[in-house]
Order: sequence, then C-alpha cells, then structure tokens
Amino acid sequence: MVLSLFGVCAIASGLLGYMNAITEGPIAESKAKAKLEAIRKVVPEFNNNPSEEKYTVQSDLGELECFPAKKDGQMVGTAISTKTNIAFSGSFSVMVGIKPDGTLINTSVLEHKETPGLGTKMMEPKFKNQFVGKNPGTNKIKVKKDGGEIDAITAATISSRAFCDAIMRAYNAYQKGGQK
Repeated sequence: MVLSLFGVCAIASGLLGYMNAITEGPIAESKAKAKLEAIRKVVPEFNNNPSEEKYTVQSDLGELECFPAKKDGQMVGTAISTKTNIAFSGSFSVMVGIKPDGTLINTSVLEHKETPGLGTKMMEPKFKNQFVGKNPGTNKIKVKKDGGEIDAITAATISSRAFCDAIMRAYNAYQKGGQK
C-alpha cells in the first residue's frame, strides 16, 4: 500500500512539474504583453522600446520598475510599475504614467484582489481620472478625509487610500530615479 501511494504521488508530482514547464513560457510572455499594454495606456505615443531602457528604483516594498517612453529620442513620459501593501485585500499593483515635469498622465491597475463592486471601482474613470493632470509635488494626493484632493470611493476608503499610496510611491521613485 505504501509503494502504491508513493507511486501515485511520484506520478502526480512529475505531471505537475511537466505542466509547469510547459506553461511557464506562455505565462511570462502574457505578463510581458500585459505590461507593455499598460505602458501604452499610461504614457503618450512613443517609438522606443521602454522595456529595453527599463531601470529600477528601490522602495520599502522592493524594486519599482521604471519604463522611459521616448518619441524620436525626446522623453514623453515614464511608466512606473508601483505597488502598495495597505489595500483592503493586502496589496495591489498599478502602472502610473508621469510626464517629464512630474505631472500624472494616467494610471492602469495591473493586479488586485479588492472587493468586487467596491474596491474594484478604482479602475473606473470616475475615480482614476481624478489623478490625471495632477502633480504630486504640488497637489495633495490623498483622499479628502485625510486632507487631500481625491474623492474616495464610497464604502472603499481603504482602497482609495491605498491607490493614493501607490501613486505617491511611483512619484517618489520617479524623483529618486533622476527621470532618466
């Protein structure tokens, strides 16, 4: 009986390892495409390959990836893959586009586990468009309850605060990275 159980476990483990090896490449390719699409959403039109010019900036949550976007050699913006760990579900990640002068261009949520119908409203234009055109260096990127300029999502203040936190982490990374 022990040998039978061992055999079944060995076969199942082998099959799981084989399936992981087969799907590893396509999953990585899919994530790279999603990241490039998010970069396109948050910065103006560019003709370089931001992934080739990527640099990282250290934050308290690990490295943040910065993708400089250029049009004919001229910087048009930087897309920063940022994250926060104070969300209702624990954490989520956002791609933030920043102009060379520090003004926010757009945002795109990359990954989240927020409550459907509440925290997920952070992806709706009514909430995320509040950040467009604001400069975290001169504007208070906090919810109004905390003395900022951002209207929180009704019944999802924690998610709203976390989104503001992610935006500020991106801006700080941009400032720290020297806007390469």
